[in-house]
Amino acid sequence: MSRSGRYISASAALGTAAVLWWLTPGKAVLFQAATWQKMAQPGALSSVHAHLENRCASCHTPARGVRPESCIACHAGSESLLQRGTTSFHAGISSCTECHPEHRGRHQHPTRMDHTALTHIGLRQLRSHDVPDSESRQLARRLREWIRRSAADPEAVPHTRITPGEFVLNCRRCHASEDRHLGLFGSDCAECHATDRWRVPEFRHPPASSTDCAQCHQAPPSHYMMHFRMISARVAGKPHARVGQCHLCHRTTSWNDIRGTGWYKHH
Repeated sequence: MSRSGRYISASAALGTAAVLWWLTPGKAVLFQAATWQKMAQPGALSSVHAHLENRCASCHTPARGVRPESCIACHAGSESLLQRGTTSFHAGISSCTECHPEHRGRHQHPTRMDHTALTHIGLRQLRSHDVPDSESRQLARRLREWIRRSAADPEAVPHTRITPGEFVLNCRRCHASEDRHLGLFGSDCAECHATDRWRVPEFRHPPASSTDCAQCHQAPPSHYMMHFRMISARVAGKPHARVGQCHLCHRTTSWNDIRGTGWYKHH
């Protein structure tokens, strides 16, 4: 037998031995889908999705990754979730992974608010319009061009607290229910707020001597009930205080910082 023939025979024998070794009792587990999924595991799922561990096909589609349809199959039946004002907009987005990343560990919640991702989603939806010359597609082109030029020229963005991509978003579409200013300050939230926090570092509260708190603050519902007389006013040591006289009980550092009492939380 030639040398090449001996090599071929030896290779075949080794290959046969390897196959027999893999098929011996206890090795068959290596051919199970769950085993290969564990070997490709990019990280632990969050606690709320832990029941899907080793069931990759529940969310992932081969060659396409996580599809919105997979998320919708589980979450679309949650009527209480979809009817909430803060989440009802999900019904028209059809895109989940940008703001809901997974495989970050058991103690990480699968929510990461990314306003830039919302911009990309919105532009993608505008571009997906069927008619090539539609108004939606033209708007998407104009917005993308404005974002590109503004990124090169920061002074073109009216506000320094947000990026050009964030500037094209309509803050009130999502945050109107959280507007503590009751619309008195208009709809241009970025004049004061950034997208990574609500607190405004430069804000300075009116002096402690100010007594007209109702210009900016609305008393909670409990202050219009018997609860105010029975508990709130007594805890503050002001049994004769009236609703609207916030300065008699509250400090400007925090609503729960009560004069003469310190930090107090009713509930």
